[in-house]
Parts: sequence; structure tokens; C-alpha cells
Amino acid sequence: MMQTISTTLGPVRLLGENATPIWGMSNAERNRRMAESAAKNGSTLAPGHELVFNLAYAFDPLLLRLVLETPGTMFAWAGQPIVGQVTAGSDPMQASGLIDLSDGRKLYNRQLRKLEQPMVRELVPQTRKAIERQSYFGAYKGVTDLLTKYLWPELALILTRIAAQLKMTPNMVSVIGVTLCLVATFLFAKGLFWTGFLCGFIFMVLDTVDGKLARCTITSSKWGNVIDHGVDLVHPPFWWYFWGTGLTYWGLGLSAGTFTFIMTAVIAGYILQRLIEGMFLKDFKMDIHVWRPFDSQFRLITARRNPNMVILFVALLFGRPDIGLIALAWWTIISLVVHAVRLAQAYIVHRSGRPIVSWMDEAEAAA
Repeated sequence: MMQTISTTLGPVRLLGENATPIWGMSNAERNRRMAESAAKNGSTLAPGHELVFNLAYAFDPLLLRLVLETPGTMFAWAGQPIVGQVTAGSDPMQASGLIDLSDGRKLYNRQLRKLEQPMVRELVPQTRKAIERQSYFGAYKGVTDLLTKYLWPELALILTRIAAQLKMTPNMVSVIGVTLCLVATFLFAKGLFWTGFLCGFIFMVLDTVDGKLARCTITSSKWGNVIDHGVDLVHPPFWWYFWGTGLTYWGLGLSAGTFTFIMTAVIAGYILQRLIEGMFLKDFKMDIHVWRPFDSQFRLITARRNPNMVILFVALLFGRPDIGLIALAWWTIISLVVHAVRLAQAYIVHRSGRPIVSWMDEAEAAA
């Protein structure tokens, strides 16, 4: 069976039928949402072309982004069409840019900073949970901090599934998370570090859940993205500052000079490091952490919120939250120096006439 639907992106041809739901919606609805989302992000179809989706399969949204970049591209699996942008009414398997992914090739996902074989699986009741799990993990960034990469995933998967079943939107999850973020800030200021840590921990997990829920259910929104990234960007310095003021409740208040040094290091260091990352992105059109394998590995532990909270947690276990804050400040300085050196090295390489290319781009080309 074949049907054609209209979307703001353009005509979409759906091949077959499928009653098996995925993330609480039909596969047809999932594909429609992906097309609408692509249109909102500025994608268009070439004149005289249409999108083709095979409802028998679920696939990584990366494939849709790639077919929209190059008209005539059709991804297939073992001789079956999966998704493509082809001439309207034509045979999908006769597309000029036919790519069969069953050969195991890997593709570089620049948006999520990872190189892997994209998900393509037949969607039937027996595979639904496995596909949801694979699509969930497929929404994770390949280059991120060690907590997000290794500790959060299983817990956040459970919460993401619950949120999807309850028909919660990513924005609802974000509001709960932001509330806990503010509560944690207040508790840190009062020296209630353990209670604040619990609120902060839940917030950090929900900070993962809202993004994964948006990607898995294709329900991301402009304001949701602003809230999510805006809070992520702004709140860490406030946590460190009020952690410092809360030390007085433990009888571990820092001297005026030490407190000034610590706050200058953590706040200025944080801002400067983000500026360096912005400069690299602006001048070389890619994230600094995907340049060389070293940069990707250093992202696991660089002085961002999650690794910094590990430092504070270990210090808190030993009853010395003051030493934790001092260690956090020095780690911020070290991370800033590493990023500054890497930016300088990139400029030197660029001025020598050599291109700045991600190691993942190189690996994809060599595959």
C-alpha cells in the first residue's frame, strides 16, 4: 500500500502500513513529525521531488537530514527502500544516489558529534522496545562528559519512557528541572549541601531527559531549546558562588582573599572557556571537542558542571566541601589553559595552510 501526504516540507510518500507504535505514536506520525521538524529548521525539497518513507522500518533521523541535503539520495537496507528524496512518482530503488546501509558503513553525525552506523530496523511488536532503546541511545552526543556518557543513560531511559507514556512534553520536564536547579542553588547558599546535591542530581538527570524526550518523540521547540541551553549556560557559576557562601554554615568559610581568588577563577575561567569554544566554532565551523581524539577525550572531564560536581561530591564525602571548591577552581584554570592552547594550535595549523578537519570526518572518509 502507498499513500501520499502533504507537509510543510512538501509531498511525502509513505510505503506500506504499520500499526506498531514507537514512543507512543505510529511510525507514520513519527515520520510526519520529522518532516515538519526539518521544514521548521529551514530544509526544503528540490523542485519535482518528494520524500519517501518506508513505514516497515524505523531509522535514525540523521538519514533524513542527509537525504534533504542531497536530492536523489535514497537509503536502503538489504534491497529495501528506507528513506529518500527522489523524483516524484519514481521508483525509489532506481534513485541516482542509492546507498545500501546493510554493508555496515558508518556515518558522521555532526549534530551529535559521533561516528557510527545509523539505526535501521524493521519495526514490529517484537522489536519495538529494542528500537526505542536504540533510538534513545542514538540521541546521545558521542562527545560529552563522563556522567552523561556513562552514568545517566539507563536511568534517563526509564524516565524518558515514563514521560513519553504520560504524554509529557519536553518543556514540562524542563520546568521541573529548572525548579530543582533553583532549589539546589538556595540550599547550597544555606550550606545544605547534601540536600542541594540531591536536587542538583535530579536536575542533571532531567536535563538529559528533556533533550532525549524531544529527540525521540520529535517534539523539540524553539523556546524549549532556549530554556534548556539557556539554563545550562547560566546556572553553573551561581552554584559555585553559593557553594562558597554556604561554607560558613560548616565553619569552613574561606578568607576574603581566597574567596575572591576562587570566584574569579571559577567564574572568569568558565566564561573564558565558553568564549574559546565559541571562537573555535565561529572560525572553524565545528566544535573544538571533535577536532582531534585528544579533544574528544578531554571533553569527558573538562571543567563543566557535571565533572565539577564529581569533584564537589568526593570532597563532600570526606567532609571538606571547602577543599572541593578550591580543587574545582584549579581544575577550571587547568581546563582553560588546555582549551587556550588547543585554540592557538588550531590557528597555527590553519595559517600553515592545512585544513582543520575533525578526526571523525577523516575516519568516515577512510571507511
